[in-house]
Amino acid sequence: MKPYVILIGSASGIGKSTIAYELSKKLNIKYLLETDFIREVVRGVIGADYAPALHKSSYNAYTTLKTANIIDSENKLIEVGFEEHASFVFPAIEKVIKRSIKDKNSLIIEGVHLVPGLINLKQFVNDANIYFFILTVDKDVHQQRFIKRAMELKRGGTQLDYFKENRIINDYLINQAKYNNVPVINNEDKDLTIKKILHYITEVSKEVFLKHSIDDLELEREIVLKYDGRINDISYHIPNFEEPLKRTILNYDDPNYSKNFLEKINNDSKFKDSLEELYDLSNNIHSHNISAPDETSLNKIIMELKDNGLLYDENLIKKGR
Repeated sequence: MKPYVILIGSASGIGKSTIAYELSKKLNIKYLLETDFIREVVRGVIGADYAPALHKSSYNAYTTLKTANIIDSENKLIEVGFEEHASFVFPAIEKVIKRSIKDKNSLIIEGVHLVPGLINLKQFVNDANIYFFILTVDKDVHQQRFIKRAMELKRGGTQLDYFKENRIINDYLINQAKYNNVPVINNEDKDLTIKKILHYITEVSKEVFLKHSIDDLELEREIVLKYDGRINDISYHIPNFEEPLKRTILNYDDPNYSKNFLEKINNDSKFKDSLEELYDLSNNIHSHNISAPDETSLNKIIMELKDNGLLYDENLIKKGR
């Protein structure tokens, strides 16, 4: 059996340490590691003269950049400094993952240095069950947690002056996650966050072919979310096209995502017309890779889609993973 390697990243103060600890208990994974510890080891090998950004914190590494004068925005400056800081840590993170896989030990790693797109996880997919998550919260909640965390840490007092920089890192990680198809999870509620992560890890999925107009999208949404399901992608099957037009969907299990999508259809006539044209071109036929926490829930979703006349052809359902 392949070991689990679960990566949980976020900016400082989001709550990733708490989530990683609770997840390790739920999954009975005894190896839990913070990237801050890995960074300290790397600092012992690579000196400040060679890597000044490494010897700063993630949120103020930009102060060491020699190219700061040619970077045209404060946000970009902070992002570049953060990347420079993290770039010295992620090779060591990859080494830790390799050793964990070699020993067939499941592992959870949490930390700000887990940047989607910088860590090469493809090299491990054949030997481990790899899962990567980025956590976030809205600005006000983040600020409250950030202050609380800084006050609790003996070394955290200086962090209070760097909330703005940490918020920029938060936004940067979200953008990187979306670009690299890494799930972004709102960590406002601890139990719900754990539930969502476990959903990704234990879920089952199938490709399901549907036929309906955009007027039935709300019904489709209600059925999928009713059983804690989520839609991972949509493929429009257009006649005379060799390949379907496919779009990846992130965070469908966040009710606000699909709710906002439906509101856009209702309030933006141009968007609605464009979507209706796409549906017309595909004869209202499209497919989804639908996931659910277990086989029973997935079958209930499919059955209810069928009962409501949304399922196109039961024989076209293809097994996923």
